[in-house]
Amino acid sequence: MKAVVKNLTVVAVLLVSAMGLANGTATDFGKKVTAKSEVEKSIINIELDPVFVKKGQKVMMNLLNISQDKVTLKVYDSQDRLVYNESISGQLVVEKAFNFEKAFEDKYTIVVSDKNGTYKETMEVR
Repeated sequence: MKAVVKNLTVVAVLLVSAMGLANGTATDFGKKVTAKSEVEKSIINIELDPVFVKKGQKVMMNLLNISQDKVTLKVYDSQDRLVYNESISGQLVVEKAFNFEKAFEDKYTIVVSDKNGTYKETMEVR
């Protein structure tokens, strides 16, 4: 039993020492330094399309808006008449549910626009 406790203590000390020295040399130990494996945000360019999920006569839309810029949501009918319009800015996640249960029979187009592009989804109400 004493050997197990002794071995666990040695492993814990080695693990803590390795974690402390992992991002720098022995001369950097205890100083605040930037990790060598840290990735700059300007290098990564993430472009995510919105996700549309249809359930019956409802459409749920989710968009990860990392830049938190302006996102425009519009709904058009089959004759290109604007039925719904909303602009959202300053939100990391843009979520919207569109309920077509009480809508007139028609083919509707949901248009989501952000700085990365314009995305469309259609919904047919019968």
